[in-house]
Amino acid sequence: MKLKRVLWAAAAVAVTGGLVATAGAIKSGPIAARRAPTARATRGSLKLDVWATGEFRASRVVSLAAPTAGGGLRLIRLADTGTAVRAGDVVMEFDPAEQQYALDQALSELAEAEQNVIRRRADIEARAAQDQVGLLNARYRVRRAELDCRTPERLISGNEYKKRLLTLEEMKRRLVQTEHDVGANRTNAQAALAVVEEGRNRSRINADRARQIIESLVVRAPIDGLVLVKENRDATGGVFFSGMSLPEYRVGDTVGSGRGILDVSDTADMEIKVRVNEQERATLVIGQAATVSADGLPRLPCAARITSLSAVALRSREQTGPLRQFEVVLRVDRADARLRPGTTVRVVISGREVANVLSVPRQAVFQQNGRSVVYLPVGDRFEPRAVKVTAQSESRTAIEGVDEGAEVALVSPTAAATEPAANAPASPASAPTTGGRR
Repeated sequence: MKLKRVLWAAAAVAVTGGLVATAGAIKSGPIAARRAPTARATRGSLKLDVWATGEFRASRVVSLAAPTAGGGLRLIRLADTGTAVRAGDVVMEFDPAEQQYALDQALSELAEAEQNVIRRRADIEARAAQDQVGLLNARYRVRRAELDCRTPERLISGNEYKKRLLTLEEMKRRLVQTEHDVGANRTNAQAALAVVEEGRNRSRINADRARQIIESLVVRAPIDGLVLVKENRDATGGVFFSGMSLPEYRVGDTVGSGRGILDVSDTADMEIKVRVNEQERATLVIGQAATVSADGLPRLPCAARITSLSAVALRSREQTGPLRQFEVVLRVDRADARLRPGTTVRVVISGREVANVLSVPRQAVFQQNGRSVVYLPVGDRFEPRAVKVTAQSESRTAIEGVDEGAEVALVSPTAAATEPAANAPASPASAPTTGGRR
């Protein structure tokens, strides 16, 4: 019995301890939240600089494609990606074997057409000579019949005289018919010659076209710049899916007519493209100064200025967060010759300075039910306080609605209460999530 009493007492102690522990755990929620890191709202000036990342790109890019030859073309020469070329340098060349065969065939047809024209002209000249002889004979017969009719009627019989008159009429009729036939023969001969000459012209056009295609098989750079070879989308036989890695065009590939092969980027005039969110877009103007630091040349910052601002938000699958993104284009005042298109750069756009504003760290402002809030400590817990955001920089946010020196939470109190301190920092909903920020 004593043993049972001891066991029951031990069980009661264990249950009581568990209840106490549970109550302590429940009560420790706000206490743990009270351990969240905090900062104070301070008053002063706020520099509204915009930090972003982007890349150099050529303001002028010329795409070069395979010539239109009516069939597949085989590459026998191709400049590599990154090759610096001058205007007039050969960047790609195609096998001219098929076009040379077409040219030889066209030249053979042209030679045959030339001989046909020569033969037709000779036939026309011979036919014209025959017509002239026939016309001369017809005129001679008419003249002879006229002389026969001049014989006095009294010297010959009446029947003979009438016969001579009928002969004269018949010769005149034949002369008119001969003249008509000569004109018709001349017209027919000219028409037949025109047909033969048209065939010759067609053969000449085919030969000239074959020569032009052969000349176009050697493609030269129209401008000075860098070569960027495109991906060969025909390498997979027409099968393509998202995320698939495609090889670049290379020597030996068969290319369809008109297919784009490479781009030549003008490196003498380059610009920088970055993306900013809609809050930062409102603070930017064309001509605003900026400092650019290329990752390839980190110790050589360059001065730049904004040349254009997109008025329409971009639609991109890479965008994260609720804020829309806008494209900003900058141009470097003096570009370094070592900079290349595609080089990643870090851009700091100099913004205006706002004086005498109350600001808190940027991560202290959260979004709750569509409004901006900060968390203020009240006893052993944090309570949300609605604030008005007036300006934002890279690290601080100017707000209205709290007193100077007020203590605000830097992380969500809920996260601080449920997560260990080492994992407490969490990104607030209002923090920028654009891909172009540092």
